Amino acid sequence: MSDHLHAARPIPWVMHLSLLALALAFPFVFPSNFMVNFGVMALFYAFIGQAWNISGGFAGQMSFGHVAFFGVGAYASSVMQMRFGFSPWWGLPGAALAGALVAGFVAAVSFRAGLKGSYFALITLAFGEVLRIISNSVDITGGGLGMLIPMKRSVANFQFEERSGFYFLILLLAAASVALAEWLRRSRFGARLAAIRENEDAAKALGIDVLSEKIKVLVLSGAMCGMGGCFFAQYFLYIDPTIVFGVDKSVEMLLVSMIGGAGTVYGPLIGALLLASISDITRVMTQIQGLSLVIYGGLLVIIIAYLPNGLIDLFRRKGGQPGGKR
Repeated sequence: MSDHLHAARPIPWVMHLSLLALALAFPFVFPSNFMVNFGVMALFYAFIGQAWNISGGFAGQMSFGHVAFFGVGAYASSVMQMRFGFSPWWGLPGAALAGALVAGFVAAVSFRAGLKGSYFALITLAFGEVLRIISNSVDITGGGLGMLIPMKRSVANFQFEERSGFYFLILLLAAASVALAEWLRRSRFGARLAAIRENEDAAKALGIDVLSEKIKVLVLSGAMCGMGGCFFAQYFLYIDPTIVFGVDKSVEMLLVSMIGGAGTVYGPLIGALLLASISDITRVMTQIQGLSLVIYGGLLVIIIAYLPNGLIDLFRRKGGQPGGKR
């Protein structure tokens, strides 16, 4: 993490609007199912990556277990729909609430115990594994068999006739996450989080309620992860404990932020585009499962060595800006 937090110039709104216009045009310029699916997955990775980035990048709370909030959101929305007859659209706020509650519990237990750094990362990983075991053991989640959501294509049922419907929904979520990151970068709340990230003891000396701020940001991050889990369940129409509580989801969230640029507004989007590209290329060219993450991990090592602020640093250097968060 760089110390030049305020060195970069503000991102002009014309850049935000230009990128949004390009994203809106994408499914019309590339209407094939393959390309639209690529866009959906890239934006999905960007959204869950931004969810991790809110706490891991902006606040420096490095978590290995954000999949706990993601999986709880996926199961909360699916259980609401399949067991209690709620409209799947209610799954989005339900998943956000479930993710926020679990994140609040994890934060309160971890931060009150004074856990930070690698200890906090490991305890979040443990919570994710505990939830995987629980979801594998109880009837309401379908146990190890998981939950299959019936295909009933209609907008009211959160299922679209064309994949472009899912594309525009995840674009809305991703755009909202970028707006949130931009707000954090400019707000006093974001400044307090940056102070905590850079030096927690100094932040306390400045009068910042470190415990409260850390709980708040993890709850916000957890709510976003929960919504990502709901979208995942409705897009693939099937979840099980291994899929939604698998460590690979936490790894993907962390990697897209770290490779793109943790603590930046557009870093997760850059990382997500790269991850989606590598995933599709390796799937088409080889049947080796998990190869994309192996390649991605190798890229992470290279980037940490040569671009510690992530790929976004390349754009910043070309623009003549100093290193740091943007």
